[in-house]
This record gives sequence, C-alpha cells and structure tokens, in this order.
Amino acid sequence: MPDFTGQTIDAGRYLLDKPLGSGAYGKVYRAMDLKSSSERPKFYAVKCMPIYDPKSSKAEFQRRELLNHPVVCEHPNVVHYQCHFRDAHWIYVVMELVSGGDLFAAITEKHVFRNNDALVKKIYIQIIDALQFCHGRGIFHRDIKPENILCSEDGRQVKLADFGLSTRNGASSEYGCGSCYYMSPECIAEGQPRLKYSSKQTDVWSMGVILVNMISGRNPWRYATVDDSCFQAYLLDNNFLFKVLPISAEANAIIKRIFTIDPLRRITLHRLREEITRVGTF
Repeated sequence: MPDFTGQTIDAGRYLLDKPLGSGAYGKVYRAMDLKSSSERPKFYAVKCMPIYDPKSSKAEFQRRELLNHPVVCEHPNVVHYQCHFRDAHWIYVVMELVSGGDLFAAITEKHVFRNNDALVKKIYIQIIDALQFCHGRGIFHRDIKPENILCSEDGRQVKLADFGLSTRNGASSEYGCGSCYYMSPECIAEGQPRLKYSSKQTDVWSMGVILVNMISGRNPWRYATVDDSCFQAYLLDNNFLFKVLPISAEANAIIKRIFTIDPLRRITLHRLREEITRVGTF
C-alpha cells in the first residue's frame, strides 16, 4: 500500500498526519478533522483498506466489518465507529482515536499488570463487558487478542477494536479465524471432523489466553493442538499452567473452566464475570 501521510481525504475534510499501524487489512493513520476548530482540533483514526474483487473472501470479510462494527460501537468499551467512504481504489473507515497504545504493549512493554490485581480485574471486566454486549447484539468477534484491544491515555479504560473477522453466524464453519495463540481447538479443528463450531465459545477461549497474558505476561501455548508440547502437557494435566506460571490457585480454577475442550462445558461470559469479581489475587 502507498503511504497516505500528508494526504487529505473526503473532499479535503481529513488530513492523514501520522501512521499508527499496519497489517494484512491495510494501514491506520491519525487524522485531523479540518472542519474542527483550529484551537481545539478533533482527531480520529482512519483505516485505509484496498477495494477487493467483490467475489473474493477478503471483500466478504470487509463487508462484515463495515456492517458489524457500527452495530456494537455505542458500548463504552468498543471503539466508536464514525463513518466510512470510498474512492476509486480505497475504503476509508473513520473511528474514534484511542491514544494509549494497545493491550499487547501494556502487557509486554509497560508491564502495567504486574502484581496489580485491581487493574487486572478492572480491565479484564471491561473486555468481558464489551464482548458480552457484542454477543448480545449477535456479533461474534473471532479475533480477540491484546493487539485488538486499545488503551486510553491513562490506561484505565480499554476498547475492543478490529471487527475484520467478526460474524453474525453463531455456528461457524470458517476455520483458522484469528491468531494462532488465541484460537480455540475447535476453530483450528486439526485432524478432527470439521463440524460447525460455536462462535461465542471460541471467543470465550480467546479470553482465557488474554487472562493468562495479563497475569503472567506469557502465552500458555502457541497452538492449541496436540503437536504443541505445552498444550499437550495441559491436556495431560490441567494444572500444568498453575505449575509453570505465576498464577494463583483462584485464577487457575477459572482458567481451567475457560480452557475446557468441550465448548458446551466451557464457562459462559456471564459466569466468568462473576468469578473474576470474586478473585482475591491473580
């Protein structure tokens, strides 16, 4: 993709003044609203994406993002969706600018959750609330990971972002959606009959990985398959993570209820929220 820095879009309304990130979807820039006051200018995040062949799978995922994100963006822990528009080659999505970086940096670089039970609880419950709201609106994210959770400048609030893999299908047959560390076994379905899986419960599994991230700064495994030595160790002994990571007995009991192989027996988000509120230390 070209570098849009310094360009204006939407008939000169938005000036793209600073790149914020990039990925398979395209690029994100900070944008100044040139119609706002010069004394107190308004800034947004603008995602720039190519226009794909309408029959391609990429175009289908793009359509879902543009349809699904606006349905849930009124929640305070979901990035607000402003609008989108297009020109001959690109689609531009204008969203709320969340300026404190992402949860991945908060965990791995800033170490803000280390020995901070109150902050772990506060932020994790915000993520649960955002996801519960999405599920209540019939939207399943399917790419829950720290990089898709943005932090406020003061680090006290987070917002769920990037609905590029979201779906309205409660029972999905699209396998391998998301990032390898966060995918549920049924979403990977390696060496198994490819039956439809619960989009809701695969989101819950991803929340388990995030909880382990926030508590320990580590991933429990790379891939939830028997070929992964850490996941295999967990299958043989579901106290494996408790033995090798700095996780409390209380947290371990919850994590085991999330990492239940049978999705029908996996803890619900409602119950997960209740359990998290009761934890004394993680």
